[in-house]
Amino acid sequence: MIMGSTLVKCAATDLGIQWAGWALSAAFKTERFYDLAGSGTFILLAHLSRVWGGASHVRQKVQTGLVTAWGLRLGTFLFMRILKDGHDRRFNNVRDSPGTFFVYWTVQALWVFMTLLPTLMLNSEKRDVPLGTRDYIGWTVWGLGFATEAIADQQKWLFKRNPDNAGKFIQSGLWAYSRHPNYMGEILQWSGLWLSASSVMEGPQYLSVVSPLFVWFLLSFVSGIPILEKQAARKWGSDPGFQDYVKNTPVLWPWPKF
Repeated sequence: MIMGSTLVKCAATDLGIQWAGWALSAAFKTERFYDLAGSGTFILLAHLSRVWGGASHVRQKVQTGLVTAWGLRLGTFLFMRILKDGHDRRFNNVRDSPGTFFVYWTVQALWVFMTLLPTLMLNSEKRDVPLGTRDYIGWTVWGLGFATEAIADQQKWLFKRNPDNAGKFIQSGLWAYSRHPNYMGEILQWSGLWLSASSVMEGPQYLSVVSPLFVWFLLSFVSGIPILEKQAARKWGSDPGFQDYVKNTPVLWPWPKF
């Protein structure tokens, strides 16, 4: 009963924040706070679910801490990036249309809730089991994903800030092994968190594996990779170097180079 109540309150809070963000953003025709609101909602719900759940086990504390670390790093990075760039190309045909903008903010609410579902379920669970193999593997996978995403973001940030790279595409560092290593890191993080949370799951609760699957699907087929791949093809599609890069570098998951 506590879990159901907590999930409902988290969903309502999530929608309330995103719709308030939409109202302000639509009024000022800006997308500057979109990603910051999303990552901030992740952090807030992770902590609120632990408070509303009424338990404070080690696994819950670690899970909440990892979500917080993810949100602080990614939210800060994306906010600093949009402050520098002044706009986000995803919203070029959106910011002047309140109705379409509303859809984007509502989709973000869905993204937050679906992605965070295993953590919300874990923090709503009073039952506890000793830490075990799934926890340690899950946290290791999360750490690998966190490092991958952070390093990839920093590498691209530095690459784009270098005037000598103007008009060029990045193919160094982690980007030599994957065309989207930051997204690979994102998927690994939420997969690791689900694995740890699954230590206390029973029956239908295992269906929360939809969380990492949803992140993978969203990035691979909806909002991430397809958009960036089309933009890159328009910009460098006739460049033999880019054609070679696409041919020899996997989209997401790297493979050994012999």
